[in-house]
Amino acid sequence: MENLFLQYPKCSTCRKAKKFLQDNNISFIDRDITIDKPTKEELRLWHKKSGLELKKFFNTSGVLYRELGLKDKIKNMTEEEMLDTLATDGKLVKRPLLINDNNVLVGFKEEEYKNFK
Repeated sequence: MENLFLQYPKCSTCRKAKKFLQDNNISFIDRDITIDKPTKEELRLWHKKSGLELKKFFNTSGVLYRELGLKDKIKNMTEEEMLDTLATDGKLVKRPLLINDNNVLVGFKEEEYKNFK
């Protein structure tokens, strides 16, 4: 699988990550997370592959996250409820995401991107 890069074009962090990939000649498939939102099954797979807590996939600084009151609700949600919620709107998902057969990176940390294989 080629690297899959999920991003939101208006997000400055996503633009930095994309520039890093381009500057380092790392090929990727570019996917706008708001137009082609992740499915529940994709999210389930990426969560398992990442080794992260599922709540790390939430964009906690987003307007929609606050509007839905997820900060308080997430504590009592099951994994299925969290996956269902994340799959409703791409803006609920922390971005950017960089994914391949072996790894999933959530957010942008240059050191992690440098070591991405």
